[in-house]
Amino acid sequence: MPTALILGASRGLGLEFATQYLAEGWTVHATCRSEPDRLRLRDLGAHTLKFDARDAADLAGLTWQIDGERLDVAILNAGVYGPRHSILQRPPSNEDFDLVMHTNVLAPMRLVPVLAPLLGPARGTLAVISSRMGSISATGTGHGALYRVSKAAENMVAKLAHVEFAALGVRVLVLHPGWVRTDMGGPNAEVETADSIAGMRRVIADPLAYPGGGFFDYRGQSLAW
Repeated sequence: MPTALILGASRGLGLEFATQYLAEGWTVHATCRSEPDRLRLRDLGAHTLKFDARDAADLAGLTWQIDGERLDVAILNAGVYGPRHSILQRPPSNEDFDLVMHTNVLAPMRLVPVLAPLLGPARGTLAVISSRMGSISATGTGHGALYRVSKAAENMVAKLAHVEFAALGVRVLVLHPGWVRTDMGGPNAEVETADSIAGMRRVIADPLAYPGGGFFDYRGQSLAW
């Protein structure tokens, strides 16, 4: 039975990843921060793990709880948006910068060395849920500046992970879920959550069509860095 670890499974994209993998008979380890979220994931059939991406102590606890697991897929989904204005409208405050960069950049940098050895034996896939908003060459507007900067940095983390861990057989992908109807995306977003996750799961499941080191959207289209 294949096994997935989903970081940031409390709601939105992460919860849908857990739901779809469980429906196909996978063993799913899912992280969450609150007790209501834990109970919801438990009732779905997931093995729940307490984890706050901004808490170094939680990382140590997570490392202990998943030690020795053989993972086929690990999904780094935890993320926050932060202020939606451009840097010309208002530079980010220290508090906003720390929240967004610690969650979207520092947490993946800490998690990748922990996860890669667990993916190696199964020649598994590390999927980093990023955003087209992190594409430098595709940038055409300034809104959400801090989020854009954080996702560009997260993309580099994933590229470095690809370079470092390809020799172990670990495939690293960067995925853009689309503009999805979640708490972050809002009610006017274009893509249903279930469609986004189903699409990303197809990309994750096909290493020949979507090799490690690539940046793809949920439809499987290659994106510019």
